[in-house]
Amino acid sequence: MITLKGITKQYGKIDALREVDLAVPAGSIFGIIGKSGAGKSTLLRMMSLLEKADAGEIYYSGERVDTLEGSVLLERRRKMGMIFQNFNLFASRNVASNIAYPLEIASLPKKQIHERVDELLSMVDIADKRKARLRELSGGQKQRVAIARALAANPEILFCDEATSALDPQTTRSILALIQELHSRFKLTVVLITHEMSVIRAVCREVAVMDAGRIVEQGSMETLFDNPQSSAAKEMFNV
Repeated sequence: MITLKGITKQYGKIDALREVDLAVPAGSIFGIIGKSGAGKSTLLRMMSLLEKADAGEIYYSGERVDTLEGSVLLERRRKMGMIFQNFNLFASRNVASNIAYPLEIASLPKKQIHERVDELLSMVDIADKRKARLRELSGGQKQRVAIARALAANPEILFCDEATSALDPQTTRSILALIQELHSRFKLTVVLITHEMSVIRAVCREVAVMDAGRIVEQGSMETLFDNPQSSAAKEMFNV
């Protein structure tokens, strides 16, 4: 579903991405793992069309998308959800209004927004937190709010940028279980960026290993775990 060809990105003299080729199968939970500074988050910003690459091409289901502009680009972005390590929620809004935000941007009727928010609150199991302020929530509850907001517009793709890194192990397991449940229920394509091998092993069948701005290895979780070829993969998989 998502295909990258020769994606290159520089920040000043720093080569953040160097001719990255990548194929993410439709309907998969696809992991991208690497150390801090490997280029994972930069790659995610290119894949999610938040930034433009300096060179290369990006395709969704065979349609080139990195050249989109204006309203067409905005419409394409509405088909994606994004969750982050630090939640990226609005402290000035309560739980319900945080989830409602993308629906308000899309100018949906208030009644429809209210009904959709209630549906999402139930879906992520925080229906009792509708009017709660963010300061009243645990980290796991905040991430559930962020997941609900990411799903508000019925996306086809869910991007997760270190979504469990700020959480304790038990909460991490519950969030990963929720992502798996939503992936199965809505046939989402999930792209999961992490530096944590435990996260990759828990939910991903396909994985790519990044090092110094490149994809150095890509394949099934079983293949890479049993027989990693690159030094970066061997280090990440503790081989």
